[in-house]
Amino acid sequence: MRGWWEFITILGKRRPPDPEDLGLERELLMRMYRLLVLTRALDRYLLRLQRMGKVALYAESLGEEAAMVGSALALRPEDVVFPSYRELGVYLTRGVPISEILDRQLNTVDDPLKGHEFAVFGDSRFNIVPAPTPVATQIPVAVGYALAFKIRGERRLAVTYFGDGATSKGDFHEGINFASVYKPPIVFICLNNQYAISTHVSRQTGAATIAQKAIAYGLSGYRVDGNDAIAMYLVSRSVFEEVREGGDPVLIEAVTYRLGAHTTSDDPKRYRSEEEVRYWMERDPIERMRSYLISKNVMGEEEDKALWAEVEALVSAEVEKALAKPGLDPMVIFEDVYAEPTPQLREQMEEFRQQLRMERVMRG
Repeated sequence: MRGWWEFITILGKRRPPDPEDLGLERELLMRMYRLLVLTRALDRYLLRLQRMGKVALYAESLGEEAAMVGSALALRPEDVVFPSYRELGVYLTRGVPISEILDRQLNTVDDPLKGHEFAVFGDSRFNIVPAPTPVATQIPVAVGYALAFKIRGERRLAVTYFGDGATSKGDFHEGINFASVYKPPIVFICLNNQYAISTHVSRQTGAATIAQKAIAYGLSGYRVDGNDAIAMYLVSRSVFEEVREGGDPVLIEAVTYRLGAHTTSDDPKRYRSEEEVRYWMERDPIERMRSYLISKNVMGEEEDKALWAEVEALVSAEVEKALAKPGLDPMVIFEDVYAEPTPQLREQMEEFRQQLRMERVMRG
């Protein structure tokens, strides 16, 4: 397995291999590319909606799509994902409808999480655990979940995504150390996008790579070109099967770059240069995939244009439908707390109802 990511590249000097040599069918490659395009298109709309004041806060996926889509395509439906707050491509690859992601972000009446939490998405139907706001706290929880799979004898994986900044947190080290001892079926995927908000990865660790941190815990670590969706898929597929069949936990470092801001409240120009951003824009994962598919006659220029137009129209139509929906009833803040409301909670609910009535009367 080692070495795949060294030659599966468009911008590198090596000639990229043919899909047949990699055992990849056209249907899979086109599905992969469409998911990359869909992630980029929806990401742009969500950023636009935040700037319009329709979304409170948003964390872009721009530039990291390949690491998300490539790895998630190698998962099985029964595997459980523990994301951070940026894995839009993972959600779409897992089959989460665009409408539900928009309902979540716009807090419409159909918001599946009813306005709770900062998480982009989470639902047991897709085996996705809602992402936490604190960095890295999902990691030890994912390890515990994987241990339950092992105890029950289930051939399922827990896969947790996190950023390079999370590797500086105790949760990461405690989680991976526990995994190294008890050997549950878990894969740790670090999306190393070079920055934890404004802190560069060189300030996170003195180690040459994040992948090599696995060695200290007696585990294997793989460093993959996270801007190459095919490389991410091939490495993830191999690792997932190995761990699912009883192999030790594995750490994958996907080397990528956050082309956008950390969130919509961040200004990346304050801590990184335009030259640096241009360097990584030339390594845009979607352009690389597009160039590869066209060069290998998997897809033509006109087919590519038609795909982009179809995806843009789809996302635009879903956005229009979501914007037409009414917002959440403010009373949902009292739901999903207790199975039976306490007397104190009932009192608060009635007080809040009266306040809402007064506000409606004052607004005329």
